[in-house]
Amino acid sequence: MRINYLQSILSKSILVFLILTLSTPSSYTAQELAKDRTVILITVDGLPSWIWKNQALVMPNLRRLAKEGSVADVMTVSNPSITWINHTTIATGVTPRKHGVLFNGLLVRRGPTLPPKVEPWRDKADLVHTPTIYDAAYKAGLKTAQIDWVAILNSGTINYEFLEIPKPDGQIEQELIKAGIITADEVQNFMKGKNIVWNDWMWTQAGCHIIEKHKPNLMFFHLLGTDAANHNHGPGSTGSHSAYAYTDKFIGDILTSIEKSGLRDRTTVIVTTDHGFKKVNKVIHPNVALRQAGLIRIKDSKVESCDAYIMVQGGMAFVYITDPTKKAELLPVVKPICAGLEGVAEVFDSVDAPKLGMPTTEENQAMGDLILFAKTGFAFKDICTGEELVADSKNYLGTHGYPASDPELDGMFIAWGYGIKQGVKLDRIANIDVAPTIAESLGIPFPTAEGRILREIFK
Repeated sequence: MRINYLQSILSKSILVFLILTLSTPSSYTAQELAKDRTVILITVDGLPSWIWKNQALVMPNLRRLAKEGSVADVMTVSNPSITWINHTTIATGVTPRKHGVLFNGLLVRRGPTLPPKVEPWRDKADLVHTPTIYDAAYKAGLKTAQIDWVAILNSGTINYEFLEIPKPDGQIEQELIKAGIITADEVQNFMKGKNIVWNDWMWTQAGCHIIEKHKPNLMFFHLLGTDAANHNHGPGSTGSHSAYAYTDKFIGDILTSIEKSGLRDRTTVIVTTDHGFKKVNKVIHPNVALRQAGLIRIKDSKVESCDAYIMVQGGMAFVYITDPTKKAELLPVVKPICAGLEGVAEVFDSVDAPKLGMPTTEENQAMGDLILFAKTGFAFKDICTGEELVADSKNYLGTHGYPASDPELDGMFIAWGYGIKQGVKLDRIANIDVAPTIAESLGIPFPTAEGRILREIFK
């Protein structure tokens, strides 16, 4: 009897041990599971939800992912609705007020009488003020990769990369040269004598190579052709639709590489965008108005000195008083000039920026003293010479930068593959939700994100 009793106790103890072990995996187990997972994040630059919903849009690979996976009806983007800002929001899961990126580069103030300038090729540490999901993945011991991502130079947390402007001595560049996919001269002169179509093709070759040879756990993949086509030809144009179709072919190439590499059964693919697009008919020249008011001085068609200057970003612009000690004196002069321009819809003070998800000037020196938004059909252009305050737009027929609340700026979102339910349709998500959802998919912690995990899409 005593032996049977002891056997019963022992069996129950083993059962309890197994339940506890299986239900609360150790951090080691979680890390090992993460190393067997792959997430590929693809951003189609400038793919609005309103264009994506057009069934005449020829994107068969993306349609397949949407049919077999989960989708969101719309995705709210960030202010400013510009490429680098929103890609950084996607990577960090926080608004620009926290991550700090406000331009396609770093805004540098050059002194009390000179206009600021934007320096694009600055280190990620100079630009991004909060952790990214690729930082978290790297620290968890996972292999990370990026193709043409932004605000990422010299991050220190990417294992394999092919930058927007590739490095002649980079590992992936050298592997591609050795494989005969690209020449050393083409790497050296990547942005010279080529076009965005070729660049997109080359970035895709690099992405496929990294997937097949290095099998990363997390890869960020970004192409630019669709953005260029929408700027030059306008959203909804034949040029725009052709660019989307061409990009879909590249998405198909990435999917083929996932299959060839044997990663299909462990890979999750997320496809999203940075911003929508609006059509442009007219352009506003706000710096001409400042010059006419004597606030900008020109010599040999260049700005010699100024008291105020406006940095434009498509459908929005930041106004800077170049000498901070004169802000109280000059803002009451500059603000009505800007508000009175044809095509200007709204003017906000810096103190209102947090309501728009952006920092105040006290929180971030790159923030403008005023925020301008253009009306539908208008965009801002950085011209100081001439006398026209508003002109017809030529060869610039579409842009972004308008308020993120504008429905035409809404983006799209698709999740497909390992762990993703088929047929889930979410209503509205936000781009700050992408990074924590990637973290959940990889099984790694990411406590700094402001967004929510899209738990509805997971099996």
